[in-house]
Amino acid sequence: MKINHVAIAVNNLDEAVKEYQNVLGVKEVEFETVETEGVRVAILHLENSRIELMEPTKETSPIKKFLDTRGEGLHHIALETGEIEGEVNRMKGTGTRFLGEVRPGSGGTKITFIHPKSLHGVLTELCSHPKK
Repeated sequence: MKINHVAIAVNNLDEAVKEYQNVLGVKEVEFETVETEGVRVAILHLENSRIELMEPTKETSPIKKFLDTRGEGLHHIALETGEIEGEVNRMKGTGTRFLGEVRPGSGGTKITFIHPKSLHGVLTELCSHPKK
C-alpha cells in the first residue's frame, strides 16, 4: 500500500484552493463532484502524493456533519491498494470495522472507509484504481 492522498474538510472550496495554491505553489488543480459522497473536491498534486480539499454539496453529506461538529481540518488519509476487495476481506478477518461497503469514489476509483476505532482514531480510506 501507499499513501494516495490526505483529505481536508473545508467550508469554502474555492477560497481554500486559492490559499493552498499560494502557500504550496501548486499550479494545477482538478475539480470533481462525487455525488455518492455529497462532496465537491479539489485535488492538488504534489510530487509524491495529493491533497484533496473537500466541501459538502448537501446537508446530508458526512463532510457537512464533520464540519458542523469539528470545523475545518484533517478528515482522513487514503491508502491505495491494488486489490481493494481482497484487502477488505483480509482486514475483516483481523476484526477491522468498516463504514459501508466498497463503492465508487473520485476519478473512477473504488473506495471504502476503515472505522476510526480500528486505527486509533484515524479515519482511513482504502482506494484502488481501475485495472488498465
